[in-house]
Amino acid sequence: MASLVIAEHDNASIKGATLNTVTAAVACGGDVHVLVAGHNAGAAAQAAAQIAGVSKVIHADAEGLAHGLAENVAAQVLAIAGNYTHILFPATAGGKNVAPRVAAKLDVAQLSDVTLVVSADTFERPIYAGNAIATVQSKDTVKVLTVRTTGFDAAAATGGSASVEAAAATADSGKSAFKGSEIAKNDRPELTAAKIIVSGGRALGSAEKFAEVMTPLADKLGAAMGASRAAVDAGYAPNDWQVGQTGKIVAPQLYVACGISGAIQHLAGMKDSKVIVAINKDPEAPIFSVADYGLEADLFAAVPELVSAL
Repeated sequence: MASLVIAEHDNASIKGATLNTVTAAVACGGDVHVLVAGHNAGAAAQAAAQIAGVSKVIHADAEGLAHGLAENVAAQVLAIAGNYTHILFPATAGGKNVAPRVAAKLDVAQLSDVTLVVSADTFERPIYAGNAIATVQSKDTVKVLTVRTTGFDAAAATGGSASVEAAAATADSGKSAFKGSEIAKNDRPELTAAKIIVSGGRALGSAEKFAEVMTPLADKLGAAMGASRAAVDAGYAPNDWQVGQTGKIVAPQLYVACGISGAIQHLAGMKDSKVIVAINKDPEAPIFSVADYGLEADLFAAVPELVSAL
């Protein structure tokens, strides 16, 4: 029995979500192999070989794999899928794009957003925005999983000594082509990997107030910036800051929610944070039900006071 983890990478380094997915693969039992499909991605393959718990890295190199196009990556996975009982993807935008294609071609059910491996064929996953946990047993010969990274600790990025094996790259499918990208530059930590997150809600009232009130707190704490869907929809914060069921799932060491009422969809995205601090003037706000520390106060007074005290 062996598991295959599909690495998320930028052709130079391995992204953090891969480390959490390796932990899930180890829990499935058997050997853990990692597929690095990219172009000139030798450095990423070597980085994958250092991950604790990985016994082999399969490196497929071709120009068609440079940008992680779903059709080409899926074809690469399918070319070696017959050697594995479990195929695991991080539940990121990239993983969610490729995994269903692989599951469909293998004619098996996909197990989405797995948060716990009970046994080799039994898994837990959240449903109803995290209000219930479903235990799912799969009888498929190959289990295709997407792994909610907040459910698993990250494997150690160093200490491993896996072999790196070159694999024949599949031909470019020709079904899609990479035209370009616009990368948002951000000096702050990546939201899904940040240890501290400061989030604002619709109560801030404007993009200007969002920047004026929240930025100093984030600067003091060295935190990433987040926002509720209501704040994003109102134009107070960019889309890539959205935390929640339809945004990013996060689990930092510290999550500070300012002016966020705590709609169920937002709670689903951050309630696994280790320590949650909520500042809201509504004592009935649902956010207080998950907060470790709650402050019933006007955020426009409380946040600046907090910044000055830090």
